[in-house]
Amino acid sequence: MPQKSQILLIDDEVESCNALSVLLSQAGYRVVSSQSGEQALGLLKKHNFDLIISDLLLPGVSGIDILKQVKEDSPDTCVILITGNASAETAVEAMKEGALDYITKPFNFERLKLQVAKALEKSRLVTENQYLRQQLHGRYRFDNIIGTSQAMQQVFTRMEKVTGTDSTILILGASGTGKELVAKAIHYNSPRKDKPFIAINCGAIPADLLESELFGHVKGSFTSAIADKPGKLEVANGGTVFLDEIGDMPLQLQMKILRVLQEHEFERVGSSRKIHLNIRLISATNVDLQKLVQNGQFREDLYYRLNVIPIHLPALKERRGDIPQLARYFLEKICQEMDRPQIHIGREAMLAMETYDWPGNVREMENIIERTVALTDSMVIGCDDLPPDIGKQSPVTTLEAPQITSDGIDMNRVIADIERAMIQQAMALGTGVKARAADLLSINRTTLVEKIKRLGIEN
Repeated sequence: MPQKSQILLIDDEVESCNALSVLLSQAGYRVVSSQSGEQALGLLKKHNFDLIISDLLLPGVSGIDILKQVKEDSPDTCVILITGNASAETAVEAMKEGALDYITKPFNFERLKLQVAKALEKSRLVTENQYLRQQLHGRYRFDNIIGTSQAMQQVFTRMEKVTGTDSTILILGASGTGKELVAKAIHYNSPRKDKPFIAINCGAIPADLLESELFGHVKGSFTSAIADKPGKLEVANGGTVFLDEIGDMPLQLQMKILRVLQEHEFERVGSSRKIHLNIRLISATNVDLQKLVQNGQFREDLYYRLNVIPIHLPALKERRGDIPQLARYFLEKICQEMDRPQIHIGREAMLAMETYDWPGNVREMENIIERTVALTDSMVIGCDDLPPDIGKQSPVTTLEAPQITSDGIDMNRVIADIERAMIQQAMALGTGVKARAADLLSINRTTLVEKIKRLGIEN
């Protein structure tokens, strides 16, 4: 059953206060009454109210004093003031101090009910908006981006350094590595977090529509332009614009984006009126922009404007050490979404997932785990539950401790053999890249290099 809205009613006239309290209670509200401003301030310190209705002319602490205190302690709480001695001056003062409305005695109760409903709806929307913002900010905290590998720690370090700046960022990485997630995390941890985040996929919108989508248009600028329409850049003013797959942007639009970055202004399609723009631009691509520049497919001057702070997102096969953590995260999330008991990934299945190259990266993993959860009846995911190209991967060979005989054992030699075998496996999984192998072994690259030299492992 929905909780009733709670109203604090303040009126020094006992009969008027009691009558209004009964009427509001009959209308479905919980009402707390007070006959003095001092008592009301005490109640405000102990309880939260959805709405305050106060007489303006109270002895001692006045309605204006209560209004000021409410707006200082809880700016979003609505206040309606009532008085039998209305004047333009007091009405103006009340509205300047933040009163939602001003009603005179004797009042029309039907009108007051409408004002109460309006005030409570406003309060509900403000609370809901604050909750949604908190959800967004929580969802895009840095620690919600999964990865403890050295490669991802470097990404986090750079992200933390750029959140407080307005520098233009270029996110580089293969499809499915989480470029938009990183862009949102930067935005929602920056001073622009309460302003819009607008994402535009430059490769998903036809070239002839992209200009209007970005810059907007005025009525009559082309056949189907039946009304003025603001573009995404204008809507995002004060916030962040994320241009995904920027390498697919047509050359003629690249010039206009360059001008936005240089002049901080633009015009709608079909208009000559300049619109000032204050945005942060984050772009992303899964292609080699330098190669596009060399081929004349991307403007060199725009490339340097975009590439002020590059952030490279590694492919999943470049950070295999993060695969178990990612898999468990997606599994828990998807089980909750499907309202299923928590499923687990078996040891052999996890080894197969760690060996697989994940050409679709993190996005592919999430999709496969969702498919697996939907189709399996088991509480433990095995290799047979995974797609054939993953489930048939050769798992990493496990190393068993040697048996000690009565003749003893050369422990240093055995440990060296185990280290050598593990490093060789890690180097194979990391396709010969030492940084990747170091991540798999959870050691520093310099430590790995020293061990390779000491153990005589061929590079």
